[in-house]
Order: sequence, then structure tokens, then C-alpha cells
Amino acid sequence: MEEKEIIAYRSEDGQIIDTQTAAERGCDDCEPIFFDNSPEALEVIRHSTAHLMAQAIKQLYPDAQFFVGPVVDEGFYYDFRVNEKISDSDLKKIEKRMQKLAGKKQPIERYCIPKEEAAEKFADDDLKQEVMKRIEDERLCIYRQGDFEDLCRGPHVPNTKFLRNFKLTRVAGAYLGGDESREMLTRIYGIAFADKETLKEYLHMIEEAKKRDHRKIGTELGLFMFDEEAGAGLPFWMPKGARLRSKIEQILWRAHRRRGYEPVRGPEILKADMWRISGHYACYGENMYLTEIDSQEYGLKPMNCIGHILIYKKDIHSYRELPLKYFEYGVVHRHEQSGVLHGLLRVREFTQDDAHIFCTPEQIKPVVIDVLEFVDRVMKIFGFEYEMEISTRPEKAIGDDEIWDNATAALKEALDENGFEYGIDEGGGAFYGPKIDIKITDALKRKWQCGTIQVDFNLPERFEMEYVDEDNERKRPVMIHRAILGSFERFIAILTEHFAGEFPIFIAPTQVIFVPIAEDHIAYAKELAGELTEFDIDCEIYDRNESLAKRVRTAEKQRVPMIAIIGDEEVSNRKVAVRDRRERKQYTLDAEEFIKLIKEQTSEVRI
Repeated sequence: MEEKEIIAYRSEDGQIIDTQTAAERGCDDCEPIFFDNSPEALEVIRHSTAHLMAQAIKQLYPDAQFFVGPVVDEGFYYDFRVNEKISDSDLKKIEKRMQKLAGKKQPIERYCIPKEEAAEKFADDDLKQEVMKRIEDERLCIYRQGDFEDLCRGPHVPNTKFLRNFKLTRVAGAYLGGDESREMLTRIYGIAFADKETLKEYLHMIEEAKKRDHRKIGTELGLFMFDEEAGAGLPFWMPKGARLRSKIEQILWRAHRRRGYEPVRGPEILKADMWRISGHYACYGENMYLTEIDSQEYGLKPMNCIGHILIYKKDIHSYRELPLKYFEYGVVHRHEQSGVLHGLLRVREFTQDDAHIFCTPEQIKPVVIDVLEFVDRVMKIFGFEYEMEISTRPEKAIGDDEIWDNATAALKEALDENGFEYGIDEGGGAFYGPKIDIKITDALKRKWQCGTIQVDFNLPERFEMEYVDEDNERKRPVMIHRAILGSFERFIAILTEHFAGEFPIFIAPTQVIFVPIAEDHIAYAKELAGELTEFDIDCEIYDRNESLAKRVRTAEKQRVPMIAIIGDEEVSNRKVAVRDRRERKQYTLDAEEFIKLIKEQTSEVRI
């Protein structure tokens, strides 16, 4: 077996460093990072490939000036300014130059200089000046390969020979530093791996993802739409999409009620003072829509918490009532930047399957376990595998360290005592408390963050919430925020891509399409459709003045579970010729058997 080459090292303090730095430090006990597809190696490879791309761009577009080129979840990108417009059609040309440069096997060298010297070196480059403003170090490092060099912390591979298996994926625009008031730079995304086979598999997955894109399928099936004149990031649900969504809502509604949750509903707008008390105004204000009514400032709710708190506070509660569970399909609004809006996955108005559970500190663990059982049941009916991650205190947070430590420990204990595996996302918590994030895996092995469970000692304190304990003393309840789907919009986007629009029959927007062969057969099709409608089964009849073949093809494109062909024989014998798209079978049934089959397949899914 060929020995793998070393491209970097992990130092004793856990830092990833390049081979040059390791040699300078005499890093004898450092752990080698080999040229493979491990997460650590890929980060180094992709960071280096970003610089290779920048080198190629500089040769092809000499006026190009570069901002930053980080590694991200989907690979890497570089933001740069260039006078010439670059589009996706130019990516092949850039890739070709990158391959040529990689083939030269140029050493990648690092040197460091004082910040003042770097400022002089890049005095004519305002983008480099912007980069340096963001760096507090007094010495700055520069990586050089051939005729290209750039400010960078690194690390990088030792030689461009390691950078052969890459693909540039798309061109986009990006505001300088993510600030909408600044200029728009050009951004090119790419991906890189250690070998051709993995790159090929990834590109195949990308092509499959394009076919499954919920925006494409949503348009084809008539599920939802956007209207830029009405406003970006504001989805409209069309009849079929509304039917799909309603089915999911009803399943989840009944599941909540069986578990003792009480439905509530709060207003979508509250005085800004409420958001000041909660901490949203200070910690989340830039994401809120604020307005003025009768000389008072109001805010559209970005979350449902306050409404549920105020409903709780309306009455005095005994410890015997706890845990008290409120749930709401709450519409929220968040000011997302236009550059991050993406179909139903990132919108400015969405509906959360939100719940807040008020309990005693002793009840935290059993409540969390109960919620996790709920999550497990929901994920299983849709066939999702999932994993969990505890997210800890972020930089921007409310509450003291002791409160955060207690809340985080409660989540860890609940998971540990029940044998759940989980990761840690340091600094990823909500501003008011730590949380468990539920990440599901779809048919393409992509991970999506959906549900969340958050333990909150802070908001009960801020809103002076109370319950009466067994000694008739007033105590603070704990507030547990929880969503299972996350939002209906995002979850339906994920479902659409997971199933490629071939939804299970119990949530399919249209469950049966009847195709009468001739006009004489329409009445029988309507009779059957009417019987199914009585059982809340959604049907359509394709009786347009088109050929039978065209109508069947149109029905197939709608990806419905069942297509029922009606002709002379079916009418005479009260039968149905079925094309079962989920089972990939064709068969004939008596009308009564067909109706019974559909009823069984669409009967209530119990969670």
C-alpha cells in the first residue's frame, strides 16, 4: 500500500499548522495530517485550492483584487473585485489555468512581517486594507506560490501538486464584509478532495441535488411561489402546497394533543418594550422588523416566546400543574439579508411548530427525554435518520455564567443518563440559553438542522414568572423552548428534496389522479373521486380534451402515488385500472377494494 504524504500537523495545543511552521518549531511530538479526505486534511486542501484559484484569476484578470477566501461547509470561496463581468461560463477557463498551475508543482511558502510593513506593502490595495482592519495581530503572515501571494493565517499544503482534484461550482455576488451598504464583490465557490473518485461521487450528488431542488420541484408541482413585486423571501402557498402543509400540520396537531400540549396563539406584533425585557431588542434587534404606532415602537415577533410567557403569567400556577405545555403554529418574521434567501430554506416569514414547556428544575430531564421521544417518532414516520448536538453559550448572550452552566449541565445529563450520543457546538446556543439541535440526514446524505430543544432560566427571571410550590412559596419555573420540525417552510423544502417530490401517500398533496379514457367514463371517475373526498382524500380528474397518452404523461409528472385509468371495462364492471407509482406496479381492483386500499394507506399516522 502506498504511504500517504504528510501535508500538515496538529500541534500539542490542537492547532493545525503547515509543514514549514512545524519544521521551524521543531515540532517532534506533533500529530501528522496526511493527504486524504479526513476533515482536517480537507480543510487544508480546500484552503490551498482557494489560493490556487485566486492565482489563476490574477493571471487571467490582472486587475483583480482579493478580499478573503475561506473554507466553508460546501467547500471554499474567494471574494474579489474585477472590472470584467465573470459568469459561470468562465469557470472552465479558470479551472484549466488552475490545473496548469498545479501541474507546475510550485512550493507554497509562508513568511511573516510586521503589520506596519504589510500596510505599506499593500498600500494601493483597499481590499487588503479592509482585511488588515479585521486582524489584531501585530505580525501578519503571507503565503506565496509562484507569482501569487496573499495575506493568510493558513495553513496550506506544502506544494501545489496536492491540488488536482477540484471543481469550481458557481459564481455569486457578495457584499464586502457582508454589509449591504458596501460594494458588491464577485464570489466564486469551489470544492476539492484528495482523490478523483471522491470528487466524482460528490459531483454526482450535486447533479442529483439539482434534480431534487425544492424550488424546481415546487414550481413543477405547483406547491408554492414567490413574487418579487410583493417582496423577497415571502412565500405564497398554492392549493397543492397548502394541502401538503395542512396534512403535516394535522398529524402534528393530534400528536401534540395526545401528549398533553395545550394550543395557544399570540399576536404577531408587540410593543418594543416587551422585546427589550426579553433581550431580543439588544441581542437580535438587527434581525427584527420595527415600526411605530401611536408614537410607540412595536416589533414584529421573530420568535413566539413572549406570547407564551404572557399567557402563562395571566394566572397563578401551582407546582401540580407543571410541566405546563403550550404549543402554537406561530408565524414569525426575521430580517434576513437578501443574499442568503434561498427558496423555502431561508425566508423572511415562516411558521414554527413552536412549543414552550414550563416546569420545575427537577422536571428538566424527564421533559427533555419526553421531547426527544416525540422527535424520534416524528423523524421515523418520514424515514429520517438524525443526530444531536448541544450548542453552548454564544458570545452575544444574556444571563450569568452560573445560569448557563446549570442549563447546559441539565441538557448533558438528560442525554448522558439515557445513552444518547451527541456532539458539542461551542458558542452555538441561543442568546438566552443552551440547546440541543436535531440534525437530520436526507436521501443524499446531506445534514439539515431542524428541531431544537432549549433550556432557559433567563426569560423566566426577566419576566418574573412564578409558580407556587408544595410549601406555598413562590418559585421560578424553567422555560424549555422546543420545535421539532423547526419551521414548516424549511421542513417541507427538505422533505421535497428527500423524496424528490414523490411524497408518501399520507401527505401527498394529490393522492389519486383519475384519467377517464373517454367522455362516457367521466361520470364514473367523478363518482369514485366523490367517495374518496368524503374521507379527506385529495383527488383530481384529468378529463381535458387531450390524448390519453398525454394526460397520463401529465399525471405521471405530478408524481402522485396513484393514477387510476377508467375505460369501458372499468365502468361496466365497477373496477379501477391502477398505476401504483410508489410500488411501481400496475393492477386492477374492484372499486370497493380500491377505495379501501386508499383509505388504509392514507389513514391517520399516529405519532
